[in-house]
Order: sequence, then structure tokens, then C-alpha cells
Amino acid sequence: MEAEVDKLELMFQKADSDLDYIQYRLEYEIKTNHPDSAGEKNPGEILKELSAIKSRYQALCARFKPLSVEQKENKSRICAILSKTMTMVQELHKQTDLELTLLTEEEKAVTEQLRSYMPDL
Repeated sequence: MEAEVDKLELMFQKADSDLDYIQYRLEYEIKTNHPDSAGEKNPGEILKELSAIKSRYQALCARFKPLSVEQKENKSRICAILSKTMTMVQELHKQTDLELTLLTEEEKAVTEQLRSYMPDL
């Protein structure tokens, strides 16, 4: 049994040594065949960093999803309030028989801008 353990241990050591050699050869090949990328990071390291960035991105998405939902709800509330306010102003104008003045260019621009942001208006 002890001989089998020693044999297994030697196999693991050889595998570890083989992996070190393969890594060395890959780095050597990259440096010799692509000298312009010699100062760049190891592709394996880049993949690890990419994986870390992806997980951070997913965590941020999970954190900001409720904020996005709340923002949409708030926008809908604001649109509803603004729409009611505009309707009330129009009704007041009708009830008081006040003559409506034409909108200035600036007021027209703001109205159009509001409508582009809030199509519910």
C-alpha cells in the first residue's frame, strides 16, 4: 500500500512539473513569436481578471435593478402629476375666461423636451 502511495505521489509531482514546463514553454513561445506583446499580461491572468470583472458587474446589476424599477415608478408618478397639473391649468383658464397667451419659443422648447422624455404627457 505504501508503494502505491509513493507511486501516486511521484505521478502528482511529475504532473506538476509538466504543468510548470508547459507554462514556461508557452511564455517563451509568446515572447519569442510575439515580441510586441512580451510586456503584456499572461492570457490566463487576463481570463481570471475578466471573470472577476464579470462577477462584479453581475453584483452591480443586482444592486441597481431595484433602483431602476423605482426610477421608472417615480417617472410614472411625476408624469401623472404633471399631466393632472396641466389639465387643471387648462380648466382654470376655461373657467375664468382668460385669454390664453401663446407660448414663447423657450416654453415651446421645454414642452417638447418634456414630451420627448415623458411620452405619457
